[in-house]
Amino acid sequence: METESVLTDTAVEQLDAHWRALNYLAACQLYLRDNPLLTEHLRPEHIKPRLLGHWGTCPGLTLVYTHLNRLISQRDLDTVCVWGPGHGGPAVLAGAWLDGSYGELEPDLGRDLAGMLRLFRRFSTPGGVPSHAAPQVPGSFHEGGELGYSLAHAYGAALDNPGLLVACVIGDGEAETGPLAASWQANTFLDPVHDGAVLPILHLNGYKIANPTVSARLPAEQLDALLRGYGHEPLYVTATLDSDPARVHRDLAAALDLAADRIAGHQRAAREQGERRRPRWPMIVLRTPKGWTGPVEVDGVPVAGTWRAHQVPLTRVREDPARLRQLELWLRSYLPQELFDETGRPRGTVLACVPPGDRRLGANPHANGGRLLRELPLPDLAAFAVPVDKPGAGRHEPTRVLAGLLRQVMADTAERRDFRVVGPDETASNRLAELYDVTDKTWQAELLDTDEHLGPHGRVMEVLSEHLCQGWMEGYVLTGRHGLFSTYEAFAHIVDSMAAQHVKWIGTARTVPWRAPVAALTYLLTSHVWRQDHNGFSHQDPGFVDHILNKSPEVVRVYLPPDANTLLCVADHVLRTRNVVNVVVAGKQQCFDWLDLEEARAHCARGAGIWEWAGTERPDSGPDVVLACAGDVPTQEALAAASLLREHLPEVGVRVVNVVDISRLQPHEEHPHGMTDPEFDALFTRDRPVIFAYHGYPWLIHRLAYRRAVHASLHVRGYKEMGTTTTPFDMVVSNDLDRYRLVMDVIDRVPRLAVRAAAVRQAMEDVRHRHHDWVRAHGVDLPEVAEWSWPE
Repeated sequence: METESVLTDTAVEQLDAHWRALNYLAACQLYLRDNPLLTEHLRPEHIKPRLLGHWGTCPGLTLVYTHLNRLISQRDLDTVCVWGPGHGGPAVLAGAWLDGSYGELEPDLGRDLAGMLRLFRRFSTPGGVPSHAAPQVPGSFHEGGELGYSLAHAYGAALDNPGLLVACVIGDGEAETGPLAASWQANTFLDPVHDGAVLPILHLNGYKIANPTVSARLPAEQLDALLRGYGHEPLYVTATLDSDPARVHRDLAAALDLAADRIAGHQRAAREQGERRRPRWPMIVLRTPKGWTGPVEVDGVPVAGTWRAHQVPLTRVREDPARLRQLELWLRSYLPQELFDETGRPRGTVLACVPPGDRRLGANPHANGGRLLRELPLPDLAAFAVPVDKPGAGRHEPTRVLAGLLRQVMADTAERRDFRVVGPDETASNRLAELYDVTDKTWQAELLDTDEHLGPHGRVMEVLSEHLCQGWMEGYVLTGRHGLFSTYEAFAHIVDSMAAQHVKWIGTARTVPWRAPVAALTYLLTSHVWRQDHNGFSHQDPGFVDHILNKSPEVVRVYLPPDANTLLCVADHVLRTRNVVNVVVAGKQQCFDWLDLEEARAHCARGAGIWEWAGTERPDSGPDVVLACAGDVPTQEALAAASLLREHLPEVGVRVVNVVDISRLQPHEEHPHGMTDPEFDALFTRDRPVIFAYHGYPWLIHRLAYRRAVHASLHVRGYKEMGTTTTPFDMVVSNDLDRYRLVMDVIDRVPRLAVRAAAVRQAMEDVRHRHHDWVRAHGVDLPEVAEWSWPE
């Protein structure tokens, strides 16, 4: 340690009392359903019938909770903590109960005997709270079960929060994960002027559930070199089973004081003295025994300090009197009568280090970010919309048009700094480079003369780690800000698990009354499957939509705007939404402009609708066939098919239906955006053939619509894993989504057409064969395809 703690003996006693109280509360949550203060000897009926939870990481987390309280109180710091270790819920719940924030949010959990008993009974029981630092836990915005994401979340919370200190406890098990490994590089993007600070606390307790951890077994010099290589100045605090707790308290207090001094120094140098060099931020390496203060041995087998302490260190306590007695001795070792009075209220010594009001870790508004959320200033879309005198007369790149809107939002939030765009090295590639007119890409490392749009204060963030982008965005929106995550469609799958965890967090948070709604996490998936003809098969995967739509329907939304103006309208909508996850799939290549702004507004409000101008159905008899489409390329192919039918089979009544909001296909009972059966039947009919050209995997449409009356007549074309490096039109032909195949599908499925229109069908098949030979001979698409436009 580089400095000695200046704690008085009284301060050490107060810290130790708080820590023992937290350990007592944490351990009791695992075991007790009665006799909360051990006013009588434990009996089997005092013990929960099922012992669920994890003890091993708790003593280290409670130690950090205690010492952060001291640091916050002494320095009046605005601080939140990300609790990374997987199952540290009992420790964080204990902290929120002891600082009073839990009882303020849920009055039946007040700091008295009844509230203490409810705290114990609710933990890890049916109808209660889980074993992680979940949305029900005050002061949390990261669930411990999300192994590997803690540090990325912490940096996301610190962005544009210059007065905030984000402590982040990193479990040595999660330190082995890929997302966490990438997250160490996030300090390269932390602006000491406009952002807050992150204090990583690497908690080495030596074991996962059954194995040692890599970082805990590294030689000391190797671990130190690794952390310094990441740009940190590590401070070390070590405890063993034999350590004097007073010595550990003094060491940890000294480390935290030194870290806080260094952070303040770096920020002063950048903010007041104009220092531009990237700081070497402090971090703490806290080594404590797993299961510290718990049973050292059980039946002669070592427990504390081993992997056996990971979960419940004493099992079968209801059945085994000796183990029940050992449990009682363990719990009494914390001296609960010294910590709580006879009514269950914490004594003054225990609460001496607890900060007041919103400074408490359980009450900090940044951990309930909806309390801080402001409406995003969204401009009038008319300034950015493209003119459309008639459908298909012009072409634009939808994401380039969107960039104008995003640029204005970025400009209008320049002072308040609560909007960011993140992505993996593709902002310009995805046609969003207009953002650089008003902001740089943030970068704190070395700058070269050849660099473009890099600067220390930018609000576009690029790093070639989708995990890190996702973690930043989650931490950012959960602490009360707005953002957009733009990425190539195929590589959104890299964050499948992270996205699922965020959906689960939001879904649960919606049920917690005191959780204020937060801004949506919105994905813009572009460079999509149908225009990855240049990068090839590895870049062709539209399945992220399927993954998202498997999740809680009240949380997930998916939009496939067919042109630039509908993308603008969708963006305007999703940037206003709360407590949802939005996925917007839009192309960056030129596509036809089908709708003017007002038509696009109306179409997006409906989510799905008939394009009367594209169809040929007769008002008196309705359609013979429905050509449905969702996505920009499928829309183009469906409309091209409609024009071919109009030319070759004018007597066939064709209805064109475009779907923007894919969840509209679901029944109203299953998704808030779903259509009732009468609404669905009015669009798609109950019994006419429906040929559906869909952007992604075709079976998703069947899954969403399988209960509808028309499902037996529904035929879906989409991506079916036929990809390569080829031409744009060859991509759709290879997957049977092309206009000629759609015409053939109509002929095959409309009654009596198969014989009457055999020549037309043969002509369509001939064009497909001619296309096959043409693209291989010339390397480009057929002229009638490349030069096609909607007929006037």
